[in-house]
Amino acid sequence: MSPFTYRGGELHCGPVSLRDIAAEAGTPVYVYSASAILERFLAYERAFADAPHLVCYAVKANGNLAVLKLLADAGAGFDIVSGGELFRVLKAGGDPSKVVFSGVGKTADEMALALRHGIHSFNCESLPELELLSQVASSLGSRARVAIRVNPDVDAATHPYISTGLRQHKFGIDIDQVERTYHKARLLPALLVEGVSCHIGSQILDTTPIEEAAAILLTLVEKLRAQGFAINALDLGGGLGVPYQAGQQRPEISAFAGALRRLASGAGLTLMVEPGRSIVAEAGVLLTRVLYRKSGAAKEFVIVDAGMNDLIRPALYQAHHEILPVAEAPAAILADIVGPVCETGDFLAHARSLPDLHPGDLLAVATAGAYAFAQASNYNSRPRPAEVLVEENSFRIVRRRETYDDLIRGETVGCAVR
Repeated sequence: MSPFTYRGGELHCGPVSLRDIAAEAGTPVYVYSASAILERFLAYERAFADAPHLVCYAVKANGNLAVLKLLADAGAGFDIVSGGELFRVLKAGGDPSKVVFSGVGKTADEMALALRHGIHSFNCESLPELELLSQVASSLGSRARVAIRVNPDVDAATHPYISTGLRQHKFGIDIDQVERTYHKARLLPALLVEGVSCHIGSQILDTTPIEEAAAILLTLVEKLRAQGFAINALDLGGGLGVPYQAGQQRPEISAFAGALRRLASGAGLTLMVEPGRSIVAEAGVLLTRVLYRKSGAAKEFVIVDAGMNDLIRPALYQAHHEILPVAEAPAAILADIVGPVCETGDFLAHARSLPDLHPGDLLAVATAGAYAFAQASNYNSRPRPAEVLVEENSFRIVRRRETYDDLIRGETVGCAVR
C-alpha cells in the first residue's frame, strides 16, 4: 500500500500533510516515508527467513544519510559502487562487514579504503581488476574476499540503459570465459575467491530472467567446487522493479526470494541480494509548485519549479511517473508538465490529465524515492532540492536546500600557477 494517500481532499504521507511540508521546506522537495522504506527492507528479511542470506541495500538508488541510517539500524548490509558510497555508509553507521563493493572501475585508492575498513567482499568484473586488488591487498598485508561477477547472457527485458546481463554490456565476465578467470584469480596471492555473482539489470517486473540467471550460476558453482574452489556465496544482485504506472504488477518479494531459496536448496550457499529501487522508489515523491500555465499552438503546458536537473528519469529513460495534485480535484485539462531548465528535454510528463491548475498549486511526482535525487545535478546553475523524511507523525529536513554559495563551493576566479 502506498504511504501517500488523500485525507480530507489533501495528499498526505502517512498522517503528515504534503502541503505542510512544502510550506516549511519549500519546493521542489523530495519527501520520503521512513515506515515504507523499512517495510520493504523487512519484507526481504522475512522472505529469506532462516536461510543464510545477506540483504545489501544498493546505495546508488538513494544515498541520503538519514535513509542509510534507517536501514543500518534495521540491520541492512550495503551494496556500494564507489569510495564515496562507502564513506556515506560509514557516516550513517553502517556495518562495513556487511558491505559489498561492486562496479567495473574501482580504483586502487577505493580498494585500499574498503580493505582498511574490513568490508565483506568485492564483486570483481575483470582479470585486471582482480590483479590490482591482489596488489593493493598485499601492500596492506590483507586478503580480499572476492566474488567474480558473471555475465550470463540473459536478457532482463528492461530498458536498454539499465540492462546489464548481455554479452554486449560492459558488466561482468562472459559465462564462457569465467572458469578460466577463476583459475587465474586463484593464483593471485592476496585473494580469497569464495563467491559467484551477477546482476542482469534493473526495473525487472518479471523475475523469470533472474531465476534463469540463478540456475546458470548454480551450475557454475557445481563446476567450480568440483575443481577445488571453496565457493560459499551466491550474489544475485538486485533488479526487482516497481509499478510506475497503472496496470503494472509489482513482483512479490516473498515469491522472488522463495524461488531463489528453492533453486539453491541444499547447495550450502549464503544467498546475497542487492535491492535498491524496490526498497525506496515507492517511498518517495517529488513535490513541485506550479509557476505558470501556458497555452501553445499545439498543446497546453504546466510549468513547474522542478526540472530535469531535479529529476532526470523522464528525459534520460523516457520514464513514466504518475503526477498527483496535492489538492484532490477532477481532471479538467490535458497538458505537458515541464520545468524551467533551458532544454526541450526538460519535462516531467507528457499529455497528462490534470485538474484546472493555477500558479501556486502543488503537484507530487510519484515513485520518486529511487534514482531521483541521486541523479540530480546543478545544470543551469540550479541548487539541488531539499530532502525530507517523514517519521511517524512528524517530518524533518534531512538535506537542506542548496544555496547559490553551494553552487560555487570549491571554485575560484583565478589562482597562481607554480
